[in-house]
Amino acid sequence: MLLNTVWRQYNKENNFRELLARFCKMEIESLIEDDKVLYATLKSKLTKKELRLFAMDSAQMSNEELKIGLELDDEELEKAKYKLYKKLKQDKVRLSFRESALGFDT
Repeated sequence: MLLNTVWRQYNKENNFRELLARFCKMEIESLIEDDKVLYATLKSKLTKKELRLFAMDSAQMSNEELKIGLELDDEELEKAKYKLYKKLKQDKVRLSFRESALGFDT
């Protein structure tokens, strides 16, 4: 499942659900149940660069590796991280990851 994704390029496990819940400050049980749908939603809410940064940072790559992989300098990397994690905390983004956002009552 989700073998050919940006996430799996940098992470051995499909643990994006747990990390997404943590960064979005949500209960994991309230997230969309289907991993493919949840990942597609995540992918639609982030730019390609943000998704790649999220995957790389979650894989606990060093800042040096992140800078090289994303072709950023120190300041740009810090701004990109700030923007990414700020976006994940915004209500309009967070709520799109909820099971209820699919139109089902849970």
